[in-house]
Amino acid sequence: MNRPERGAELKRSHNCCQAVLLAFEDLLPYDKESLLMLGSTFGSGMGGMMGTCGALVGAEMVLGILSGRTSGMNGNSRRLFQAFEEKCGASRCIDLKGVLTGNMLCSCEDCVKHAIELVEEQL
Repeated sequence: MNRPERGAELKRSHNCCQAVLLAFEDLLPYDKESLLMLGSTFGSGMGGMMGTCGALVGAEMVLGILSGRTSGMNGNSRRLFQAFEEKCGASRCIDLKGVLTGNMLCSCEDCVKHAIELVEEQL
């Protein structure tokens, strides 16, 4: 199973951020429990669907960790953010799920898949 599909499968039992983090578990220097704790507060978008999609947050975390850099990631982060918005239609959970409009732009599983694909493209 490829990484994006694994992430979508993980989403069925974890939040979006955790699913992205766990999809990269084999490459990250943290154990499963640490990744679950790290991503635990980013489910349903930051602020309970009002803020940034948890899958995007997880992707940004993975990109930062795997870059091995402690500063100077703004350009890479911006590219990931913009690419996610282009692929999914928005970056905020409330917009992605169509809470205010009734028009869902991207499912959670697809957000997870796209976030993982975008990280893989940047690596």
